[in-house]
Amino acid sequence: MGDYDELFGRGAARPTRRPAGTPRTRAADFGRPVPRAWGWPVAGGGRAPHVEGGTLYAGTSSQLCGLFPFAVSSGTSVRGVPIGRHLLTAEPVGLDPAEWLREGLVSNTGVWVQGQPGIGKSAIIKRMITGLVAFGGVAVVPGDVKGEYSPLIEALGGAVWRVGRGLHALNPLDAGPLRAELAAAVGSAREQLAETIRVRRLSLLEALVSIVRRGEVEVTERRLLGVALDAAVRAGAASSGRPEPVVPDVLRVLSEGSDELRGIVASQDDAGYRRSVRELVNTLALLCDGTIRGIFDRPSTVTSDLGTPALSLDLSALDDDDDDALAAGMLCSWAWSTALVDSAAGVSGRPVAVVQDELWRALRAAPGLVERSDRITRLNRHRGVISFQVTHSLDDLEALATATDRAKARGLVARNATLVLGGMAEQELDALRRITPLSEGEAALVTSWAASPTWVGGALHPGRGKYLIKSGERIGLPVSLRLTPGEQALYDTDGVFGGAEGGRKRAAGSAAAEPLAVVG
Repeated sequence: MGDYDELFGRGAARPTRRPAGTPRTRAADFGRPVPRAWGWPVAGGGRAPHVEGGTLYAGTSSQLCGLFPFAVSSGTSVRGVPIGRHLLTAEPVGLDPAEWLREGLVSNTGVWVQGQPGIGKSAIIKRMITGLVAFGGVAVVPGDVKGEYSPLIEALGGAVWRVGRGLHALNPLDAGPLRAELAAAVGSAREQLAETIRVRRLSLLEALVSIVRRGEVEVTERRLLGVALDAAVRAGAASSGRPEPVVPDVLRVLSEGSDELRGIVASQDDAGYRRSVRELVNTLALLCDGTIRGIFDRPSTVTSDLGTPALSLDLSALDDDDDDALAAGMLCSWAWSTALVDSAAGVSGRPVAVVQDELWRALRAAPGLVERSDRITRLNRHRGVISFQVTHSLDDLEALATATDRAKARGLVARNATLVLGGMAEQELDALRRITPLSEGEAALVTSWAASPTWVGGALHPGRGKYLIKSGERIGLPVSLRLTPGEQALYDTDGVFGGAEGGRKRAAGSAAAEPLAVVG
């Protein structure tokens, strides 16, 4: 029996001694080894490389009602970006929100991604945008706070614009790619597009005022901003040198005080007018002379190319600044990128994938930013826009300034038809159940991927690369994602801690890599 494992395979059942007086009922009782379910692992042993799929049966709801809810989901179409294999059935799982929308599986193309740090939230997002670009789409990352998407965008042949002091500037009032579209439009289409641009400019200007003062914009101030913005736009249109207004232009119009502006504050007296607009003027002046001077108070040096496969606005230079600078940068980036998205989806007809990571870092800076950001970044999802919103925890909602903001933020989450859930604690799932239904089995699976509260080092996060795909009342799809060696190098967000040696250790300790194949 010394060569037993080598001949019949490790784990094959060995003959056992039959107790006296018992009948022989198994092959092992006759002194013969018993093969495993997949056969002998030797030449000619009938070894099966895989287990055949089960037979498909169909039945009426009256016959099958006793089996519902089913223990295992029925699977998903492999069409789309391959994001891994089903943890229970090992079938390949593809995800393409636009395709799911066309097939009637979802009501919109919004995707909400949530899980503990270290599970690989950015990895699955990067896999998705890589695949969608391979399908001919465009990837847009507005407001990359950590600069973690820049290597991937450059590898895809895209453009990375780094915004910050001494770097590129981003004008909040820049119409961006919509400028050319506005020039080509005629009639009612032109009027509608011009109003869209105005609303976004005004919403962004109000948002910047809220951030600087950390408070709401009053009704009178909103009217003042609207009139001053319109006057600055008209002045820019009359000037051939700079058709796009900047914040100092709006500030100058407010300071000079036209008859219309004086009528809004009900004061024709110069001193009375200046007292009425003093707070608003000083707030706008801080945008030009305060801590974010030179970033959002001059013409944009960022340009757009609708033919690019990917684009990112890298804000990592602002990551060490206070929340005001970062929030302003994120909102301005979202507004500019939204114009690019509308142009790319409406003019070229290419599907666009938009990633909003670190979402709450901008929304918590001041009250009212949830509604204004939604107004700024509202996308027409019937024009081929796929949005990804990423966060660690729904507790981020509690950091928002007011109860109204928190309620509206929960609405933002609920409007995403697809949820990608990584490992998280039980209390997180309690909050999530108010947004999407989760069965006991699904909840147990997600919590089993959460990091254990131990001090044992040297191990990967137990939930790394594992996700539960949820959409409505359907049973979730538990998926395991494995990265290719090339992806491991591009998607690494922890390299700053480990260096080259740490990267080799992580690669050795991670799950085995498998080839990335995009299924059309």
